[in-house]
Amino acid sequence: MSPMIELERPAVEPAKLRVYIGAAPGVGKTYRMLEQAHQLKKQGVDVVIGLVEPHGRAETAALIQDLEIIPEKEIAYRSVTLKEMDLDAILVRRPDTCVVDELAHTNVPGSRNRKRYEDVLELLDAGINIMTAVNIQHLETLNDAVSRSASTQIRETIPDSFLKRADEVVNVDVTVDELRTRLREGKIYASEKVEQALANFFRKGNLNMLRELALRTTAEQVGNAAAEYRRTQGLEQAPMPEKVMVCLSSRPGTERLLRAGARIAGRLATNWFAVYVETPDSDHRHGDPEAFARLEEYERMARELGARVVTLKGKSVSDTLIDFAQHENISHVVFGQSARSRFDILLRGSIINRFLAEMRETTVQVVPLSRETK
Repeated sequence: MSPMIELERPAVEPAKLRVYIGAAPGVGKTYRMLEQAHQLKKQGVDVVIGLVEPHGRAETAALIQDLEIIPEKEIAYRSVTLKEMDLDAILVRRPDTCVVDELAHTNVPGSRNRKRYEDVLELLDAGINIMTAVNIQHLETLNDAVSRSASTQIRETIPDSFLKRADEVVNVDVTVDELRTRLREGKIYASEKVEQALANFFRKGNLNMLRELALRTTAEQVGNAAAEYRRTQGLEQAPMPEKVMVCLSSRPGTERLLRAGARIAGRLATNWFAVYVETPDSDHRHGDPEAFARLEEYERMARELGARVVTLKGKSVSDTLIDFAQHENISHVVFGQSARSRFDILLRGSIINRFLAEMRETTVQVVPLSRETK
């Protein structure tokens, strides 16, 4: 009897993620995404709409009509019924490609995932290709810069690590004047909101800044993808990777350090560390529950942004950080600087000054923290 020959199974390609990114609402991200969904359908691809928000725009609504729509799921919350994308229905339907709008959306409490981008990751893990859209102000590491420029708090964000997962990032761009014209014509917001929007978020200076951020982010993504392709194809010797370390603390404002560190790591196309040093007199778990809760939140945020969170124990914060940086060959470090008097620095010393004295070849960035209240 001849031996059974086992045929080699073809490798299954991972699902593809395409992200449409824009400087602001109204640039045409959803419209472009739906146009390309129609092109896929004409090519025989099984494409469905998981969720699309037309926002009252007739042109967008018209593009939805001829595509299969997965009905939204109704969720009861605080005596009202709200609608969310039906993740389970999409998984059961199992299309080749699914269109998911409003990527930064926060799901209704009680949903399986806290954020819509987490729903998208689950769909990708199930082998479903995704087309999705987001505005640049929702990128976590740009939160501080956008909030300062727009004079408004951007509360819904996605981690930069999600964008790194994308196989393709499409920048949907229009000029600032064209975008403001669309706003005046009622194509973005209702007429009663137009003047306020023109004077605030849709100011020319703010839109120029957002447009530049969108272009730069897309260029970084393309550059990183090209560098990775050259590396995997053996077209050039991979350089020694840079390493970034953010020094965690439980103080208010530490989220700014994490965004800065993630942004630096993104530009360098490298992984990074979020490091907290626990000393004998820093037992927040029992001595300061509020500080411990903040630290846990910062560690969660660091992981979402793609960091490797490390907790070290040592008598001296500066010596422990220096030892870790030397062992890991850290090239970039982000510290937080709180408001301290010169007398306090002379009395207790400065971790930053100690680090600079020992690690002369390391690039150090100091980010001001919020003033602590007593």
